[in-house]
Amino acid sequence: MKQKPVKTVRGIVLGRGSYTEALRIGEILRKETVGGILLVAAAVIAIIWANSPISDGYFALRDFKIGYAPWHLELSLGTWAADGLLAVFFFLVGLELKREFIAGDLRKFSKSIVPVAAAVGGVAIPAVIYAVINLSSPDTLRGWAIPTATDIAFAVAVLAIIGSHLPSALRIFLLTLAVVDDLLAISIIAVFYTDEIQVGPLLLALIPLALYTLLAQKYRRFFGAKVWTAWAILLPLGLITWALVHASGVHATVAGVLLGFAIPVIRSQANGGPEAGPGLSEIFEHRFRPISAGIAVPVFAFFSAGVAIGGWDGLVSAATDPVAIGVVVALVLGKPAGIMGTTWVLTKFTRASLDRSLKWIDVFGVSLLAGIGFTVSLLVAELSFGQGSPHDDHAKIGILLASVIAALLASAILTTRNRQYHAVELEETVDDNHDGIPDVYEHNND
Repeated sequence: MKQKPVKTVRGIVLGRGSYTEALRIGEILRKETVGGILLVAAAVIAIIWANSPISDGYFALRDFKIGYAPWHLELSLGTWAADGLLAVFFFLVGLELKREFIAGDLRKFSKSIVPVAAAVGGVAIPAVIYAVINLSSPDTLRGWAIPTATDIAFAVAVLAIIGSHLPSALRIFLLTLAVVDDLLAISIIAVFYTDEIQVGPLLLALIPLALYTLLAQKYRRFFGAKVWTAWAILLPLGLITWALVHASGVHATVAGVLLGFAIPVIRSQANGGPEAGPGLSEIFEHRFRPISAGIAVPVFAFFSAGVAIGGWDGLVSAATDPVAIGVVVALVLGKPAGIMGTTWVLTKFTRASLDRSLKWIDVFGVSLLAGIGFTVSLLVAELSFGQGSPHDDHAKIGILLASVIAALLASAILTTRNRQYHAVELEETVDDNHDGIPDVYEHNND
């Protein structure tokens, strides 16, 4: 008897994901949108102030030092924002990363391979482009990692304004891409931007971190039910861990990620298991994301984005600096080339295919949007060249310029696509009353 050929199921690239995951990501996107607007507002205020007749006040405020010197914590307000407040942002990144890979759609290889590969491509290609442009200058070559990061809050704010009718698969792809992108950025900061490690403080940091992890894992229901407990018990342990990591020479934001990784994602069986409700990680994410998006990131942007351009001469100086050129070219061209190219290769040489709700032009638009590198790019610029140095200022001018260009190019494409998707939605409106008149016309005539 002749056997029938077995049909193979092709994987879907940029699929919609599970319904619960779509709802959760939708909630995150709404909060990040507000944060993105605040971030942009803070950056604009900083740039205007830094280039105004009263610019001395801005730089005096940014460089004002406060803290306890014997513990290596007498830092400028700008450094406190980069090392301290931004640790809150990276704590949320740690929570999100762990949840995505343990309980989210990224736990499935078939769904994680595309955003992971696209993120790697979106990091590698910009880094190579920057390195090629700055190959003749070892001093500026240190900034190779500046254009590797995507600013999720800024990008999501743009997407929310222009893409109300874009497919949910596209939004989910942007967020998961940025999550993996953040993981790569954290790894780069930890490995390549740590000059000298003090082993003693680093080993001591393991003690409060271990206690913090033990308490969070063992008493997850207690910390989830009572809001004050996390502030009174876990926060002091987190601050001690952060301070010791900072003293060790490792960038203190890495401590934020480790503290986020320590929080359990899934409810224990003693507390009813996963079906009984959200785990501690999701509860903490809900509590602390407004602090990160509404305070920590905008304050960092305010202290970091204030660059004295120096008029026309300053613009010419920045425009001819290989640092700024490398950053702009890498973010505007390298990011979409890396993301789009990697995704296309996966569909060409594997059995994966694009989700039927999407077109390649949609992927290209989101790839351009990923060229908005702001928060982490500004941080890496400071780590590469030192805050306030000429190369640091030129790198920041490049980051700001590239982010604006990327946002405008992405908006031009996605706004058109948004109108087309909206038109399709109107055409597919169902006549629920069965009276021969599409509902959209009935609503317009009410």
